[in-house]
Amino acid sequence: MRDQHDHEKPIPEEKGEHVGSFSRTDDSIEIPFDEKAVPKQEPVQGRGGFHFHRTLASFSLEGKTAVVTGGARGLGLVMAQALVVSGADVALVDLNKEEAEKQAKELVKVFKDENPGADRVPKVTGHYCDVSDENSVEGVLSDVVSQHGKIDNLVTSAGFTENFDAIKYPIDRVRKLWGVNVDGTYLFATGVARHLMERKAPGSIVFIGSMSGAIVNVPQPQAPYNASKAAVRHLGRSLAVEWAHANIRVNVIEPGYMLTALTEKILNENPDLGNKWTSLIPQGKMGRPVDLMGPVVFLCSDASNYVTGADLRVDGGYTCT
Repeated sequence: MRDQHDHEKPIPEEKGEHVGSFSRTDDSIEIPFDEKAVPKQEPVQGRGGFHFHRTLASFSLEGKTAVVTGGARGLGLVMAQALVVSGADVALVDLNKEEAEKQAKELVKVFKDENPGADRVPKVTGHYCDVSDENSVEGVLSDVVSQHGKIDNLVTSAGFTENFDAIKYPIDRVRKLWGVNVDGTYLFATGVARHLMERKAPGSIVFIGSMSGAIVNVPQPQAPYNASKAAVRHLGRSLAVEWAHANIRVNVIEPGYMLTALTEKILNENPDLGNKWTSLIPQGKMGRPVDLMGPVVFLCSDASNYVTGADLRVDGGYTCT
């Protein structure tokens, strides 16, 4: 749904036009994911990433530094927590710097509370960036390197969607959406890849696409959003091939319908829409943001060293039907 990047006042509805009926901001929700943003984890022993229940060491992100765009709330924040739990230092990049800094402190606090025996606490920082602006992207990447020393992983979660009939969609809104969803992904990917190549270091880049890049959602009209996510999907494949020589992997996670707090509020107001969505999902339910934690850790970690150019769908089987 629309996120913090879409902070302008809503556009008045014209006759015959769908304006944000299923996709909108809601000022009554201060943090769209609220307390669910930092779900509890099993305790770890010794240091982040080492659990009582054994797992492959290659899934650990210790010694890695990750940048997460759109990381101050929603899906980005949940995935950032997954990286922190796995031992990574993380830079939360967001249009709302105050919220990013607040959540950075919260992630550290939760890690300390749940891992009192850890011999190292991941460093988490908050940063401002307009992902659609080249100078802003260059500036924040420089700031992250200055504070963390390096960047190893990138997760591009910044993005938003709107619902307009295509023939009524204001072109300035289309350009804004494309600027965040596509240009922002491209600018961060090339900036991080440039940094990795200068260091002659391997790295992993994870784009957050959408199943909408492969199918057409119904009943809501969102053609430009679908096109933007199709672009992100193919951009990921193209860069995976182009940068394979430098040992930089690029993969795409494509979530299906995720039940965030904002989505839940919208569906409570539109029960027929929720019933329509779930009727098309083979698992018969919507996903939870925590369902993205495992996939993002896998793709950022050495456990996926031979995985690049992949589209990992997390959609309950929606796109199989």
